[in-house]
Amino acid sequence: MSTDKAPRNRTLTTTPDEVCELCQRLLTHQQLTNGMSVIDKTINADLMDVLPLLPDQFANLIIIDPPYNLTKDFNGNIFTARSQTDYIDYVRQWLPIVIDKLKPNGSLYLCGDWKCTAALQQVLSEHLHIMNRITWQREKGRGAMHNWKNGMEDIWFAVKNPQDYYFDVDAVKIRRQVIAPYRANGKPKDWEETDSGNYRMTYPSNFWDDISIPFWSMPENTDHPTQKPEKLIAKLILASSKEGDIVFDPFLGSGTTSVVAKKLNRHYCGVEVNTEYCCWAEKRLEMAAKDPSIQGYANGVFWERNTLNKQLSETFPQKMNRVKHKNTSLQMNLF
Repeated sequence: MSTDKAPRNRTLTTTPDEVCELCQRLLTHQQLTNGMSVIDKTINADLMDVLPLLPDQFANLIIIDPPYNLTKDFNGNIFTARSQTDYIDYVRQWLPIVIDKLKPNGSLYLCGDWKCTAALQQVLSEHLHIMNRITWQREKGRGAMHNWKNGMEDIWFAVKNPQDYYFDVDAVKIRRQVIAPYRANGKPKDWEETDSGNYRMTYPSNFWDDISIPFWSMPENTDHPTQKPEKLIAKLILASSKEGDIVFDPFLGSGTTSVVAKKLNRHYCGVEVNTEYCCWAEKRLEMAAKDPSIQGYANGVFWERNTLNKQLSETFPQKMNRVKHKNTSLQMNLF
C-alpha cells in the first residue's frame, strides 16, 4: 500500500485504487482451468496447484529464484528453514515439474545462496545437464561478528541438450574502461578510443561483480525482501533467449523476470502466490511500456560500473534529465 517516503526514494508503491485495477489483470487458478492463455500473464496462485495446468515444453527459458533454505517472511507467507534432507525433498516437489515446461532446446537458470546451493545442484543435476555456475557478488548485508559476511549468490546454468541450446555471447559482452591502453603500430589494440574515454569489449565470465542490489533511489526497487536486479536478469535473458521467445518464472516475486523480458521484447509468464507482489509486477510491467531502459545496460551494451556517464546521457537523455539532481553521483555508482 502507498506510504509516505522521502522525495528521493523511488521505491514502487501502490494505492488501494491501483490494487483494485491491477488485480483485474491477474490470471487466477480458475481461469487457467478454463483454458486461458498464460502468455504475457501474471498468475496469482500456488505454484503446485497451477503447474499441472501449464502446457509442457512452452518456455524457451526458465529463470527460478526459489525460497532459499532460510526462515523468511514473504509478506506474511513464512518460509521456514529446514534440514538439508527436507530442503532437497522440497525442491524435488516442484523442480522436475517445472523442467517439464522447458522446450527441448531450452535453458534454465536456478538461483541459490551458500546454504542451499548444494541441494539445488544435486536435484538439478538429476534432470538437466549443468553447464556452469555463475557467482554473483551481491554487495549487500550487514557484517557478521562471528562469521564471514555473506556477499555471494550462485546461479546454476543448465540445459536439456548440451548439443542443442541457444547462447548469444555477443549480447552479453561487457564494455570495460581501459586504464592503461596498449597500442600496436600507434593504433589501439583490442580497444576503442572515444571522446569520453577508452573502452574494450570483453567476454563475460561466470563471476559477476558489477551488479548492485536494487536500491531505494532506483526506479526498479520494491519492498520485496529478495528482489533480483534487472541488470542481472537481463544478462540471463539476452544470453539464453531470442526476441519473441517465452521466459517463464515460477517464483515471480515482484516481477523482475517478466518486466525485463518485456523490456527486451520477449514474451513472459510468471507465477506468484502473493497478490500484492503480483500487483507490483503488473505496475512495473505498465511502467516498462513507457520506459524500457535497464540500469547499467545501454545502447545494446552492458557497461562496467561507473563508466556509463556521457554515453548514457547520449543514449538516454530523458532518463538522465530525470536523475540529474543532488544525488546523481549516488545513482551513477549503482550501475
